[in-house]
Amino acid sequence: MCGICGVLNFNGEKAEESLLRQMSSALVHRGPDALGYYVQGNVGFGHRRLSIIDLATGNQPLHNEEKTAWLIMNGEIYNFRQLRTELEKKGHIFRTKTDAEVIVHLYEEHGVECLQYLRGMFAFAIWDEEEKQLFIARDRLGKKPLVYWQDKDRFIFASELRALLEAPYIEREVDNQALNLYLSFLYIPAPWTMFKKVKKLPPAHYLLIRNNDLRMKRYWNLQFGFKQRRKGVDDYKQGLIEQLDEAVRMRLVSDVPLGVRRIVKINSSAIVALMSRHCRNPVKTFSVGFSNALYNELRFARILSRDLKTEHHELMVRPNAIEILPEIVRHYGEPFADCSCIPTYYLAQFAAQTVKVALTGDGGDESFAGYYRYTAAQAAELFDIFPRFLILGMYSLVKWLPNSDDVRTLSWQIKRFFKSLHLPPQQRYLDWIATFTHSDKAELYDNGFADAVDLNHDLEFRAALYRQNQGIGFAESAMKVDIQTYLPYDLLVKMDIATMAHSLEARSPFLDHRFMEYAAMIPFDLKLHHFTSKYILKKALSELLPPAIMHRGKQGFAIPIGEWVRGQLHDYVRDILLDAVTAGRGYFKRQYIRSLLKEHMEHKTDNGYKIWTLLMLELWHREFLD
Repeated sequence: MCGICGVLNFNGEKAEESLLRQMSSALVHRGPDALGYYVQGNVGFGHRRLSIIDLATGNQPLHNEEKTAWLIMNGEIYNFRQLRTELEKKGHIFRTKTDAEVIVHLYEEHGVECLQYLRGMFAFAIWDEEEKQLFIARDRLGKKPLVYWQDKDRFIFASELRALLEAPYIEREVDNQALNLYLSFLYIPAPWTMFKKVKKLPPAHYLLIRNNDLRMKRYWNLQFGFKQRRKGVDDYKQGLIEQLDEAVRMRLVSDVPLGVRRIVKINSSAIVALMSRHCRNPVKTFSVGFSNALYNELRFARILSRDLKTEHHELMVRPNAIEILPEIVRHYGEPFADCSCIPTYYLAQFAAQTVKVALTGDGGDESFAGYYRYTAAQAAELFDIFPRFLILGMYSLVKWLPNSDDVRTLSWQIKRFFKSLHLPPQQRYLDWIATFTHSDKAELYDNGFADAVDLNHDLEFRAALYRQNQGIGFAESAMKVDIQTYLPYDLLVKMDIATMAHSLEARSPFLDHRFMEYAAMIPFDLKLHHFTSKYILKKALSELLPPAIMHRGKQGFAIPIGEWVRGQLHDYVRDILLDAVTAGRGYFKRQYIRSLLKEHMEHKTDNGYKIWTLLMLELWHREFLD
């Protein structure tokens, strides 16, 4: 795992090594073990290395035999040994034993089609001296990041925004439409970033840049709704275990210690069980807990550790949010309001003290309908037969349920479900997942800012993805859209930033693209079966995991944010959100923010996530713009 950066000057000017050094320095946490450069005429690369495979000779940039193709890569290629054997049979000569070197030789053989052979996580760049062409690509699911900026004179790219911003000619101007998307989703999806003209390369895409001409193309798409003969449950169970076991085994190749983070979920617990089959020594496992019982998972971690005989490490977190928030904001480089970034950050910090590679369970919920919102989407279809006035009448009755000041309570969830039930499926699903809905934004936005953005952009953004999903039901379509949005731009960003901040590599067997392709072929009614989520996955794993893990309710990796806002963050939040500097940005109505705070502090409702989202936005402004 590494950090990469590069410059291509279209105007013929020599690439500035001093700029590459500055950008590389901003990425030192991603690769503290080695530093490398390639500068030739108008093109230059910088590379920071976290040594995982071939510790002695695997430094980058790497090149082909004739030194006409130069590579920098962030990530891991899990099938590199098989690829290397095939390439050596064709006469290619390898200088190292690292996985990255197979890419440059594959490029010699297949050009951009080399992507079809790679099984892993990656963001890489290849400079082709003969073609005078820069080739940049990201992995299929978006596990490894890449951002870029272009004007008429130059093209610049990096693993992180703060490295890119070392270039003095990149203006730090806010993209209002990206801000609008952030308030809906808690994150900013590709291709947008919070900065105008700075873009994210979307997952499963590559760029070809030559003579100021930039061409982007998608090279892979996960397909659902296959028309094939339906298999029996036992066949799917066996297939899932075989596919997942292979994905786990491939991710155990490492020349440094490895373990598993957050073992209390079914997904990561399954990884531990399968790892135990292939490891001689007990698997190292890691969990963190909180004093609030609703958010504490350590009891379940101990059960699994005892059952699978792991070498377990746990940490009770008593976070000082005010102290850690500026550090988190700096690492993300743009506003990011998934509050689970805090426990994820602490867990990565804790695990990095013992191991250099950690396997995770990310991806299982997206492939097997593991979120309650898919169950809600399926349940909502039962109400679609009723006229709109009757559904609105149901909501008027539901509103009489007791008020709740915690989003996790059943009454709060029921009210949210019925509040949007009368809307078309795409709109109500967006209302369920949005932090600020359209009606919220109408009250929040200052008149001038409201005129500067398209309030329907979040709905249109997802609608374009829904239109690609022909022949499948809405709940399954929503799951696929989440794989294209929530997974890469929230969950995988959170994991990448937290682990790389502590020079820790994360590997996710559930995100193996072949495993996901197999899962996509399984009928949706076996994933969400009679309102039971992850049905077929649970069936497959039932013989691997203890009943206490298999039957526990779903619990997100969250923090008691509503409680924090009323407690340790009370004065901090009020001072920042009601500050004259914050109000002077011209985005929001100050009175609406006062109302949000007042309702929350008086326990009338839970506005914790809204307040947190606004706080992270303002802290980002103070870190990167002021």
